[in-house]
Order: sequence, then C-alpha cells, then structure tokens
Amino acid sequence: MRLLLDESVPARLRRHLPNHSVRTVVESGWRGIKNGQLLVLAAAEFDAFVTVDKNLEFQQNLARLPIAIVVLDASSNELAVLLPLIPRLEEALQTLQAKALVRIRA
Repeated sequence: MRLLLDESVPARLRRHLPNHSVRTVVESGWRGIKNGQLLVLAAAEFDAFVTVDKNLEFQQNLARLPIAIVVLDASSNELAVLLPLIPRLEEALQTLQAKALVRIRA
C-alpha cells in the first residue's frame, strides 16, 4: 500500500512498515500545506494518509474524503509511543477501504 506520513508523524516510523511504499509530506514537497488541499494532492499518489492529528476528522468533511485516513491515537507522536500501534496499523491496512477514516488507539 502507498502511504503518506503527515508532518506530525516521525519519518522513522517508515522503517517499521517494510511491506508498504512510504513517503513523508516533507519528502513530497508539501510541507505547510493545509489538510484539505494536502489530502487532495495525496489522493493522486497514495492509498492512505497516516497522521496523529486527532482533530482531522472534525476539520474535514468525511463524506468527501479523497483518500483513506489512518489516525494514530496515542499520548504523543514520539516514535517509542507509536511503535506499539504498528501491529494494529498493519491489520487495519489489510482491510482499509478507500475514503475511510480509521482510528488506531493505544
């Protein structure tokens, strides 16, 4: 699966997703672009957008999502805190539907 990591997600998380093609917002040249426009850009190249932004679902019209979104819901965005979510993230990616929002809780 082609994944885009939000700016708030540590880039090193990609090392723990070896079965996927993973890029970051910064690598894609989209640093600082607001979420609505970012999701439209991402939809052209990626299957899912991975973020730790717990408010994204309240800031965007879910009925019009152009890409699947996975929210890693943890106490912080530190890599050590996010790593325990990787097995559930992998499981969610196996059945992830286009234009869906999935929350992975710690």
